[in-house]
Amino acid sequence: MNPDKEKWVLLIVLSIIWGSSFILIKKSLEHFNPYEVGALRVLIAGILLLPMAISNIKKFPRKNLKWLLLAAISGNFIPMFLFPIAETNISSSIAGIVNSMMPIFVIIVGFLFWQFSTTKRQLVGVAISFAGACILAISGGEGGELKLIPIILLLVATLGYAISMTTVKSKLSDVPAKILSGFVFSFVLFIPSLIALVFAGFFTELHPNKDLFIGLGFVSLLSIFGTGLAMMLNYRLLNISTPLFASTVTLLMPVVAVIWGILDGETLTPMQFVGAFIILAGLIFLRAKVDKKEKPQDPKVVRF
Repeated sequence: MNPDKEKWVLLIVLSIIWGSSFILIKKSLEHFNPYEVGALRVLIAGILLLPMAISNIKKFPRKNLKWLLLAAISGNFIPMFLFPIAETNISSSIAGIVNSMMPIFVIIVGFLFWQFSTTKRQLVGVAISFAGACILAISGGEGGELKLIPIILLLVATLGYAISMTTVKSKLSDVPAKILSGFVFSFVLFIPSLIALVFAGFFTELHPNKDLFIGLGFVSLLSIFGTGLAMMLNYRLLNISTPLFASTVTLLMPVVAVIWGILDGETLTPMQFVGAFIILAGLIFLRAKVDKKEKPQDPKVVRF
């Protein structure tokens, strides 16, 4: 397939898969605690990808091991725990909306650490979306309570995704997507996730029953599609596009997340709608075509 067409197909597929992840996290939390959900999500993905990782072990990027560790921990381990923890206090719809701020962090991280160029338009878009996030944080839920801590946790998780994406694009783009996914989940994160599962009390409280198998069903769907398959597609998207383009998957994810949330009985307050609209407005603004007169601040650096 033509790379230009392929990147749009991948963008749409990822939007559907990742947009559905938030409701799967919510359903998994009905059966497990947030630490068990995060650890199981990584562990199951690692088991599924283990054969691929072993068969390509000679291609392991030892010279770039530190970058592989950074990408794995920041984008595939820490966020897997922060999202379930946050969703114990906020709806899956809001989680999807906050995650849409990833392009903002891609711009910030790329500019500060990887010398990716940026424009005034992108900076204005960042400011607009940040204002929307602030409104979302102080708007509270149906009971009016402040939801600041969960929003902060989601923002930290989203920052982790941005760090991982820019690191992969800058230092690991020569590693094929399927192989990179296998290395990340099977070699780097398998043992840490197993340890986390032990400390979360999963094995001490393990009682085979209907509730356990239903919970494992939701987590398995989350792991297979929302983690293993999605990360393969995401790494492939990074190989054929830019970090900013790949991160715009988060523009479509909130739509999917909100639809699933409404079907599950969730509601948004008027102020939350306002905050969500402002976030998306800022993202659309920064993704709009740059005026020909407006040039990146430094034309010598890598462009988004």
